[in-house]
Amino acid sequence: MKELTRMCARGVRANLIPGVALQAIGLVVVGAYYFVPATSGFFEFVRDVKLEYGYWYSAVTTAVFGGLIPFLYIYATGRVKKGSALAIGAFFVFAWMEKGIEVDFLYRFQAVLFGDAANAATVAKKVAFDQFVYCPLWSAPVTAILYRWKDCDFSWARFKRSFDRELFTLHIPSVLVSTWMVWIPGTAFVYSMPSDLQLPLFTLVLCFFVLLVSALEKDEPQIEVGRNA
Repeated sequence: MKELTRMCARGVRANLIPGVALQAIGLVVVGAYYFVPATSGFFEFVRDVKLEYGYWYSAVTTAVFGGLIPFLYIYATGRVKKGSALAIGAFFVFAWMEKGIEVDFLYRFQAVLFGDAANAATVAKKVAFDQFVYCPLWSAPVTAILYRWKDCDFSWARFKRSFDRELFTLHIPSVLVSTWMVWIPGTAFVYSMPSDLQLPLFTLVLCFFVLLVSALEKDEPQIEVGRNA
């Protein structure tokens, strides 16, 4: 229990500044949408692009902003192991491409389940389902397992040896606590937007969040803390 508390506290400290920045960006974007009429043309353009390309939009934008740009940053700052840049870069891009499709599906599913209104009750239901059903039952375990495979240099033999009880009793719970601190308010901003603009806002705040995590980490950052939903 002490070790879990220590890991949770470390995760919270690591994500405190990026989390505040994420929430500030979300507040600015949501405020601009609802209270700055001059931005309506931009939001209409983004909505039209999202509607036209659907899951392709989700896959490409999340791969670029959640995977490629942060990877290029950590590569440029010398925090990628020599000889593994291509594999790690491909991992980040394709992992976040899949995550974009997954998150887009989650948002569409919740719009069917709870409706697409942006009132407080609907937003609260979506945040609760996102953070306390989807994250612990699917996103956090799957993401943690994928990143454990990456940390084993994509070696299945090493991965199997590392697949221990602590992954589920320490690592995943600590990642969840970090996720909740950052993304409970973060998803509240996302779900406050119309359905067609939720994924674009998620992608934007994700990029800034992961870049900040990357900048603050001394070693190669564990980018899975960026979003487990």
